[in-house]
Amino acid sequence: MPPRTLIQYFHWYTPTGGSLWREVRDKAAWLAESGITDVWLPPAGKGASGANSVGYDAYDLFDLGEFDQKGSVATKYGTRQELGEAARALRDAGVRVLFDVVFNHKMGADETERVRVRRANPDNRTEIEEEAFEASAYTKFTFPARAGKHSKFIWDARCFSGVDRIEDPGEDGVFKLVNEYGDGEWNAEVDLENGNFDYLMGANIEMRNNAVYEELKFWGRWMAEQLPLDGFRLDAAKHIPAWFFRDWVGHMREAVSPELFVVAEFWQPDMEANRTYLERTDRQLSLFDVALHHRFHDASKAGGDYDLRTIFDGTLVAAEPAHAVTIVANHDTQPLQAMEAPVEPWFKPLAYALILLREQGVPCIFYPDLMGARYSDAGGDGQEHEVELPAIGALPGLIQARQRFAHGPQTDLFDDPHVLAFIRHGTAEAPGCVVILTNREEATKMVELGPDHAGAAFRDFLGHCQEQITADEQGRLTVRVPGGSVSVWVRAE
Repeated sequence: MPPRTLIQYFHWYTPTGGSLWREVRDKAAWLAESGITDVWLPPAGKGASGANSVGYDAYDLFDLGEFDQKGSVATKYGTRQELGEAARALRDAGVRVLFDVVFNHKMGADETERVRVRRANPDNRTEIEEEAFEASAYTKFTFPARAGKHSKFIWDARCFSGVDRIEDPGEDGVFKLVNEYGDGEWNAEVDLENGNFDYLMGANIEMRNNAVYEELKFWGRWMAEQLPLDGFRLDAAKHIPAWFFRDWVGHMREAVSPELFVVAEFWQPDMEANRTYLERTDRQLSLFDVALHHRFHDASKAGGDYDLRTIFDGTLVAAEPAHAVTIVANHDTQPLQAMEAPVEPWFKPLAYALILLREQGVPCIFYPDLMGARYSDAGGDGQEHEVELPAIGALPGLIQARQRFAHGPQTDLFDDPHVLAFIRHGTAEAPGCVVILTNREEATKMVELGPDHAGAAFRDFLGHCQEQITADEQGRLTVRVPGGSVSVWVRAE
């Protein structure tokens, strides 16, 4: 199998109109030819905002664009039939299909219920008022248009641990629902930000309710029966008890396939927190390397003042390479989004080289970086902003280089604060390469490849350097890179 190369095939501002599933279907063969092995698709279920929903305001997990709910039959991305065509086209092209899983919360309830709640301090959720009071809350999900098809399960207040809006009296905040689960406390084994980060938004799903637990397992098995399915991306994992995903992923591997690839959005740069989460989930999954993304952002902003030798310090891919999914950007970090931390375009080829061409980690490409994107939205200043994310010209070549040349053992040459180089030595069956990058002016570096490469000619696979260079009789080679760029030197023959 070629090295796993994942793409997030959407972004927050993917156009409405139901065209994405058709695009995936039509691009499936091209993605395979480009070197993509796995496609992460957005949440497929109906969101509370219907055809305008990115999918994270989860309403009905079983409505994949089949029922007239929340103002439309289709989701933002298309109909259930089109989703099936897209997933089958990917599988037919030899590309694995990963679905986004939104289990933390539900939104857009069909009815209110009278409930008992206790106020929690939003800044320290462990501070919960002793006295409970009655209110109405949107906690009943009956899915009237679906009318019990696929699942007859009705969600009510016993299925949730908290809400952020009550009526009669009307009030916004964080409210702990009073029910028989958890003795009035939030779930444990969640992130400790704000004291306890079990509650995030909407009607927060109560995993300690066994009926809920079984329904979410049923949904996973049902999805695998409906569509080609090779793995999952787990949304908002730090707000969901780790024990739940330990059990759920284990169940899915038993019920569907032991080969399922699972990556959790445990958005936390702290390595001890990451290790604790991996241990609590029995190391059954991977995590996004949040720390490395932050390093890329900082390096791109600092330019030539950044010490590139430190780029992997404190990162998941350095500490836990077998469990790291490396990213340059995603839908939450893109401009105008909640965790906006964009990597400047000039640095993106360098960053992608550092995730695509090294031994460690599974790289994930972001749709706009390969395809480009343009959108507008209000920013934190209240003003409307036009954003253009250009496609990164070197990215297709870097993806191809991963498949063709990123083979064999790796030697790092990280002895210069502004020039990094590493060698992939190749194997008996597959060639290697020499990667060099700089955040300052044009640079060169001498590398020792050994006598097997004596007298061999090399070229820059990316075309950033036009000349051919030749290794000497000892197999030593002086590689070059233009300023603020990356070059990938490979055998010319």
